[in-house]
Amino acid sequence: MSRRPRHSSSGAAAAIRVGMAACPPGPSSHGFTAIELLLATAIAVTVVAVSVPLTVDATDRVRTGMAARYLATRIMDARMQAIRRSTRVALRFEPVGKDYRFAEYLDGNGDGVRSTDIAARVDPELVPRQVLRDQFPHTAFGLMPGIPDIDGSRSSAFGDGVRIGTSRILTLGPDGTATSGTLYVHGRRAQYAIRILGATGRTRLLQFDQGARQWLAR
Repeated sequence: MSRRPRHSSSGAAAAIRVGMAACPPGPSSHGFTAIELLLATAIAVTVVAVSVPLTVDATDRVRTGMAARYLATRIMDARMQAIRRSTRVALRFEPVGKDYRFAEYLDGNGDGVRSTDIAARVDPELVPRQVLRDQFPHTAFGLMPGIPDIDGSRSSAFGDGVRIGTSRILTLGPDGTATSGTLYVHGRRAQYAIRILGATGRTRLLQFDQGARQWLAR
């Protein structure tokens, strides 16, 4: 009696392995395909490209705002010094290229803080000269092209940022009054203004809203 040949278990296992290798992974397979990885990478690159300019603009606004608030604080401190000392205290702004540096002086002879008295050291220096960009990088005095000043005048070139008279000396009196005027501070894109009210010696901080195209109180 003849016997039919048997297939060994090892042969069957080999056939199963071959069949599995021939079939591509189905939808339930784990991991990512090359297309999915490329899509995820493209989305990540797009998000970064959009967020970086926004972050740079936000940083510029914050830094310029800090510079403007620092300047307003310096003015208010000089006002308090004048009241406490019962004499005039002034901030003098000196041109440095297209920017300005400023220092604080005390009226030493009762005739007001004057450039000649500063040169003769009759009016002593209370706070050393400084430039805004040394503490707040990429900031400077000035009004950027195309932005109107608070009074509505517009220029196609950079405007002067120190508008407190020809002497550019902002004087705070012992009675709380001050020299009227406006100081403009800008960053790379942000624009701020510090308005000094002469009758009270107080300041107003404003920011130019690029979207609304107008000055807003801050």
